[in-house]
Parts: sequence; C-alpha cells; structure tokens
Amino acid sequence: MTTTTLDTTSLGQGDTAKTTKRVLLLKPRGFCAGVVRAIDIVQIALDTFGAPIYVRKEIVHNSYVVSDLAKKGAIFVNELDEVPEGARVIYSAHGVSPAVRERAKERKLKVIDATCPLVTKVHLEAIKFSKQGYSLVLVGHRDHEEVEGTQGEAPTVTQVVSTAQEVAELVVPDPNKVAYLTQTTLSLDEARTMIDALKRKFPNIAGPHAQDICYATENRQVAVKNVAHGADLVLVVGSKNSSNSNRLVEVSKNLGTHSYLIDSADAIQTEWLTGVNTVAVTAGASAPEVVVQHVVDYLQHMAYGSFDEVEVMPENVRFGLPPEIVQAIASAPPIEH
Repeated sequence: MTTTTLDTTSLGQGDTAKTTKRVLLLKPRGFCAGVVRAIDIVQIALDTFGAPIYVRKEIVHNSYVVSDLAKKGAIFVNELDEVPEGARVIYSAHGVSPAVRERAKERKLKVIDATCPLVTKVHLEAIKFSKQGYSLVLVGHRDHEEVEGTQGEAPTVTQVVSTAQEVAELVVPDPNKVAYLTQTTLSLDEARTMIDALKRKFPNIAGPHAQDICYATENRQVAVKNVAHGADLVLVVGSKNSSNSNRLVEVSKNLGTHSYLIDSADAIQTEWLTGVNTVAVTAGASAPEVVVQHVVDYLQHMAYGSFDEVEVMPENVRFGLPPEIVQAIASAPPIEH
C-alpha cells in the first residue's frame, strides 16, 4: 500500500484511470482523539482497578469497540440505577447532564469522566449563555446522548432543532436574546444551513467563538468531499448509531456518489461492487482500524489490486487523561517482572 498526497485532478479522469480496480483509503479516518482517550480510560481502569468496571451507555458508538471492552470486563448499562451502590462507573465520551451527575452522588458511585473535551466545551458554552439570560437553541438530533447531556445543562431555556422547519416554528421570550450551539458530530453543510436559518430568524443571535463541530468530524467530511467525485462507491466503516459516520454517508450521497455505512466487512453486499472500479474507504471517528483492514482484505479478495492511502490533511490532536485516571496510575503498585 502506498501513501499519496491528494491530487484530485487525476481521480476518475479518463479510461486509463479505471483500467485497474482500485481502493482509495482516505486519511484521516477512524479514531479521533476523544475516542482514543475514552477507550484508554476504560482499559486503564480495568487494568488498575480490575473488573468489573461499569460504563454508562456505550463508551463510543461502535459495536466492535463495545464488544471488545465487554470481553475484558466492562459492563455497559443504560442508567446509573443498574450500577451497584458505591461501585466505579465511567461516563461515555458523549457526556452527561447535571441530573446524571447528581444521581451518581446519591448512589455514592466512584465516577471517572470520559466525556470528550470538545463536548465539554459545548456544555460550558450552554452554562455561560444560560447564566447570561439567553434562550438557547441547540442544533442537533434529539435522541443522541450528546444532545441530551448538553440540553440538561440548561433544560428550561434550551430548545433542540433538527430541521429548518423547526427553526421557523421557534418561539422565544426575547428574539434579541438568543444563542445557538451545535452537536459536535453534525454535517458541516447541515449545520451551516441551520445556522443560516437561525440568523435569518434572529438577526442578533449569539453563538460560540469557535464552531462546535469537532475537528475530526470536519476533517473526515472534507476528505470525503475531496475524493468522492473520483470514486464509484464510498464505503464508510462505522456503526448505525454513530452520528459522525452517518454524516459521512450523507456527504457522499449529496455529491452524487453511492455510499454505504458498514459495521464490518460482512455487511458488504457483492452487488454493490458491480461495475465499480474505484472504491473509496473511510471510517467514522469511533471505528477501529482493525475493521478497516478487514474491509481492505475483503476488497482484495474481490480482485481490487491497487490500494492507495490518500492523505487529505494531517491530524495530530491528542487529549490528556482525566485526573481520576492519572492519580490511579500514579498510585498503582509497581508491576512485578
């Protein structure tokens, strides 16, 4: 496999570009810094404290990751009432509301917070705007855990909108005292459309100093946009409940390129490859590289003989571990050799 920098002028140009069945592996793809941090937190907690370690909701939205950690002793629960009183519990990367934190205190749980720092940023913005007397509009998907957690910071003043029609129907106490925030894993185009609609309805609306959509969501979408026109098919590795993975499929389809979300290589249907010479492969921010490699192996088996890693942009973000984990590592007894 070779690594190349992006040359969009050569993708899909002329018959010679399609004489060999080929795969374009997009980069960046897969795990973002927040996902790496969250998985590391669970693994370190298991290594340091031993099983079982309870995790509220899926630590990240990927079935392979959750299954792997469950085999190692992580127990995933939907609500804190399923955790034995006084036990150790980890909050998922998507964050939780103050009500959840309060329930943890009531049950005397030992909490380790794996909330992505970029999600925490949105929570802090919600707190700031609500304290300043703003009505809050949260652009996102209501059933997503991240949105539920952010809305919980200021539930009485926050409204969630998912469509332009819902923006049009918004009613607030003071149209001149409105602020917006967004879910971190939205489509860039979707968010831009919604924010533009909000600005038309509320010309004085306030917003975050920097966009809430995270760097990894943006980078993976940009990579798809740059390569989709030169591919016959885009395969996105990710689970069905992964918001950012679903957005990658949408981005490709909006550009007119067939695209499918696959949780594993087993999900690929052979008819998808009929007449397809160039397949672009990417992965959502919670999808592990091992699954991507299974997809590559499958495509190789299906006679795709050329594999090029197309790097659209470098990505070198890292997040530190929470203090609970740092302290646990520091106080752990030395490993005997």
